[in-house]
Amino acid sequence: MELLTHPDACRLWRRQLAAGETLALVPTMGALHQGHGALIRMARAQADVVAVSIFVNPLQFGPGEDFQRYPRPQQADLAFCQSLGVNAVFAPSPQAMYPRGMAACTRVAPPPDLSDRLCGASRPGHFTGVATVVLKLLALFSPDMAVFGEKDAQQYAILARMAADLDLDARLIRHPVVREADGLAMSSRNRYLSAPQQREAALSLSRILFWLRDAWRQAGEPSQSRLSAPDAFAEACQRETRDGFTLEYLEAVDDEDFTPSETLRAGVRLLIAGRVGDVRLIDTLLLSASA
Repeated sequence: MELLTHPDACRLWRRQLAAGETLALVPTMGALHQGHGALIRMARAQADVVAVSIFVNPLQFGPGEDFQRYPRPQQADLAFCQSLGVNAVFAPSPQAMYPRGMAACTRVAPPPDLSDRLCGASRPGHFTGVATVVLKLLALFSPDMAVFGEKDAQQYAILARMAADLDLDARLIRHPVVREADGLAMSSRNRYLSAPQQREAALSLSRILFWLRDAWRQAGEPSQSRLSAPDAFAEACQRETRDGFTLEYLEAVDDEDFTPSETLRAGVRLLIAGRVGDVRLIDTLLLSASA
């Protein structure tokens, strides 16, 4: 496994791949866990060569967010990647990625209809930072495909729109949410949940989503059932919110175009965000008739 730390090294490494070899890129911010492992395995199954980027991107963090304390266990991350057969890891510094400084760098402005809502409402500028760094990574690696986690559903929708609007060659793939045994969606920020009561509070996210899914399925034939989202949301939050959890948003959107939905039905994606103390977590669930 090769460790690359500068954009020039990425370009050189990419040019050295054999003709016809397919490349999959898995962009991450590190602090890797089995959710990332699932993305890497998906990439491994679909491409000849797999590259993983590990970069805590300062451009997507706002004032007062956790950029400085975001976990950076690089040696453990490299060992994890090597154990999964990753061919190359790109782990640059902010100076390597933004040599003129962030204030002077060109930025990608994501479409407001996707980026100004939900997470974008509470994290202004976040998706500009995400779109900018992902476009840089796709330009550096020219991958045949890039694999992302479904938990960051709004992020994926924005990146998919960017790829289509800018005629990018890479095919974007999303992997279903990977969960802990208790249902909590795997996230690097779960490391912040140090006390048992914090972990219990964090389970409000998945419990609310699962309750809504079950209520929708019980309302009638799942392929035809429609349930009022506002009424169901109020009951789900009342039943499943645990002490210590503060809801930021709970919304239903059409999974095809991300437009808001007033009903729960097949093809609707549930999106939730909340806080346990100062830890902000997100989760998502796609409603479908199948289990």
